[in-house]
Amino acid sequence: MKIFGKVLNIVLLATLLLVSTKSIAGQGIEEAEKEFNATDLINSHIGDSHDFHIADWNGHPISVSLPVILWSENGLTIFGSSEFHHDDNGIHVVEKNGEKFVKYKEVVYYADKFENLSEDDKSAFNFSARPLNFSITKNVFSMLLSVIVLFLLFYSLARSYKKNNMAPKGLAGFLEPLVIFVRDDIAIPNIGEKKYAKFMPYLLTIFFFIWINNMFGLIPFFPFSSNLTGNIYFTFVLSFITFLITSFNANKDYWGHIFAPPVPKALYPIMIPVEIIGMFTKPFALMIRLFANITAGHIIILSLISLIYIFKTTWISPVSGAFVLFMSVLELLVAALQAYVFTLLSALFIGQAVAEHDHH
Repeated sequence: MKIFGKVLNIVLLATLLLVSTKSIAGQGIEEAEKEFNATDLINSHIGDSHDFHIADWNGHPISVSLPVILWSENGLTIFGSSEFHHDDNGIHVVEKNGEKFVKYKEVVYYADKFENLSEDDKSAFNFSARPLNFSITKNVFSMLLSVIVLFLLFYSLARSYKKNNMAPKGLAGFLEPLVIFVRDDIAIPNIGEKKYAKFMPYLLTIFFFIWINNMFGLIPFFPFSSNLTGNIYFTFVLSFITFLITSFNANKDYWGHIFAPPVPKALYPIMIPVEIIGMFTKPFALMIRLFANITAGHIIILSLISLIYIFKTTWISPVSGAFVLFMSVLELLVAALQAYVFTLLSALFIGQAVAEHDHH
């Protein structure tokens, strides 16, 4: 049975690899003579978008359109992303609610303002040239999906405890050890037995939230395949929340160590700025670590698949496929490890802020 289980796992991974490879190959099938560009391929997969590209059929893309929700000068505008079409210059445009919009690198602009922008001004932060965008993109869709999955998982877990007072079974038997692990190996050692319970809801939320979204990013077909935890805006928000929780729960010893460090007063002009900078480098490290590790894994897998099209031979495919299979298995470990590391460091930073020191 163990051998059968291992064979089944390998078959499943190979199937996922085949689906992923076909999806990637499909994007370039309508222009077979066009030179393959691995950079564009990788950027299109690790970046966000307004639709899910599934495959190509007879040179035509098969995609799942997501809603575009804009608040423009004429008010609220809602339409499907499939309504964008190419103009004479190859730019995605659409006319809605008496206005014309342009989609450029997955950012929506006012068409009249876009024409006067230089390449440097075409930025997501150029708010004067674009409407407020509340669209359901791939990353937003994945985030909402993971929230629903988490709710269903823990709602069923809560119901099972109401019905069963004995040892947990089924889903509860899988989730309970993970909850106990976060409590006994992350929260209590780093925050302390007296104060850990207050922060358990947050620690459990980020652990399972990051882990599930990491796993979603490894599944190469709809409704998954997004790269949410590899988006630096997403990791910034999570890190910022950890920073806020740490700062608002910090005691006087924590702030005293920053603004009155235990060094000779002559060193205060040097040490106080260092301590203040340290407050911000901690969440910054959280943000970069999660973003870089998840994005790097996706880039490596896509680069290995791209070798087949770069060398334009099927002889490289067994080697490329073997390495992709190895990296996919490794990414399963990384998905759980990065959720653990982010939760552990968050608990460590919170523990440093709420720790009570003995004064002699």
